[in-house]
Amino acid sequence: MSDFIDRHVAVDENEKSFAWQDARVFVAAPEQMLGRAIVGALARRRVVTLPIESDLDLSDSRAVDAVFSEWQPTHIFLAAGRKGGILANQRYPADLMFDNLRVQLNVMQAALHHDVQRLLYVGSACLYPRDCQQPMQEDSLLTGQFEATNASYSVSKLAGLQLCHAIQEQHGMTFVATIPTNIFGPYDDFDPDNAHVVGALIHRIAIAKQESQSEVVIWGSGTPRREFLFADDFGEAAVFLMERYQGRQHINIGLGSVLSIRELAVQVKQALGFEGALRFDSSRPDGMPNKVVDSSRLADLGWRPKYSFAEGLRRTCQWHQQHVAAPVES
Repeated sequence: MSDFIDRHVAVDENEKSFAWQDARVFVAAPEQMLGRAIVGALARRRVVTLPIESDLDLSDSRAVDAVFSEWQPTHIFLAAGRKGGILANQRYPADLMFDNLRVQLNVMQAALHHDVQRLLYVGSACLYPRDCQQPMQEDSLLTGQFEATNASYSVSKLAGLQLCHAIQEQHGMTFVATIPTNIFGPYDDFDPDNAHVVGALIHRIAIAKQESQSEVVIWGSGTPRREFLFADDFGEAAVFLMERYQGRQHINIGLGSVLSIRELAVQVKQALGFEGALRFDSSRPDGMPNKVVDSSRLADLGWRPKYSFAEGLRRTCQWHQQHVAAPVES
């Protein structure tokens, strides 16, 4: 593994769970899907997060420092920053880099300045090389080239991961970096132009059904394979790692279901009851050919997901129908 990323591996990964009593927990972007999932997992442990205003601009360093000065958080979950699917990465590569770099620097610098006890940073599976051996192991980072369609975003998220290692090395603080697989669920981004694949497919197929369209055109060949984890399971895994893991090496969050994009589209079509055709446009980019993370280290620590893909998809489609889908005109 490259020395740029990690020169230290945890000696004791089976750290006993700490008590949440007296913890002051800051969840970045609690209104977004990942933040909401973490807040939900904490609530199931009867842990109340700090009442931070939902409109806090994490890209504003003064605003972030003012919040930390007021509330003095002890534990931070950093799963924030601008993101999107292939189209968004192609249209807004600079915006994605600017936003993620600012957010990560501001939150981590404030955390360092205010001497927090623990920080858990959430990266992205696109940090692994495009042609990475599957499933993608933690020590595969920087062993090859990034996928070209999301290279700018990947570099920005890599900077956050490396900053966690640098702070641990220089200051001895517990800043843990994680790399999750593809997360989906309620409160996802369902914008068909900017969303990740599950959210985009749900919205496009739901609209196609509503408008009685004969087919839905999907970018790419449909052959790439992806791993999908329901948001509630991600939240539980993130809190589990905050409680138990202090390793200097980043750790994958996965153990989800592996499907090709074609298989995913068929399952979304069936879940929504769409009767039209699915047509794959091979002239459009596929992205990474395969993206499945090796979560054996997380499994060895004793964590397992609760939801099947089918159940997670059902709940997500139901939420989309209730909160996002346009009403049918009479």
